[in-house]
Amino acid sequence: MFNFRLDFIRFAVQQKVLCFGEFQTKAKRLSPYFFNAGLFNDGAALRNLSQFYAQAILSSELPFDMLFGPAYKGIPLASGTAIALAEQGRNVPYCYNRKEAKDHGEGGKTVGAPLQGRVLIIDDVISAGTSIRESIEVITEAGAIPCGVVIALDRMERGLGELSAVQEVQRDYAIPVVAIATLDDLLLFLQHEAQLAENLTAVQNYRALYGANP
Repeated sequence: MFNFRLDFIRFAVQQKVLCFGEFQTKAKRLSPYFFNAGLFNDGAALRNLSQFYAQAILSSELPFDMLFGPAYKGIPLASGTAIALAEQGRNVPYCYNRKEAKDHGEGGKTVGAPLQGRVLIIDDVISAGTSIRESIEVITEAGAIPCGVVIALDRMERGLGELSAVQEVQRDYAIPVVAIATLDDLLLFLQHEAQLAENLTAVQNYRALYGANP
């Protein structure tokens, strides 16, 4: 357990990115918590978030050569993470894709450094895995190698089958997925936060109902 994982959960709660109550998920499940990374929406929040991404990457010891941010949410995440990594002595190039290829100026599907070598994808969460699939297509078409995915929170929740969205990505593409924090980290955080302890049982019950096996 690295302390930054619990620090990240605390930061997300303070920013109201992580909220407790009753929320309906895309799968029509009633979840006792909701995580909305779009609410990291000012300069200080993005700076802190990027530092957490950098810590998760460096702690994972994943070998990589550059970062890729899927449009649109992944663009500020990859940019900020590149800055945070540089501040910690690891200066790497980054790029992001366009939703539609540009047919004038420099043209092409991506903006930033050329896609080459081992490419680490930076995203907020994995739901259906659509942006990851599209990112892998862009990366492989350029002749580069997708080497992993880094996300903010792994809900560790089953999809339509027995696997979670993260597990499906790992199975389908044979690449690791690193999360700054997971549902297990959230449960540990709630056990030690008296003001939020009332939410612990609800989250534990939800994990028992819909959690994927490790």
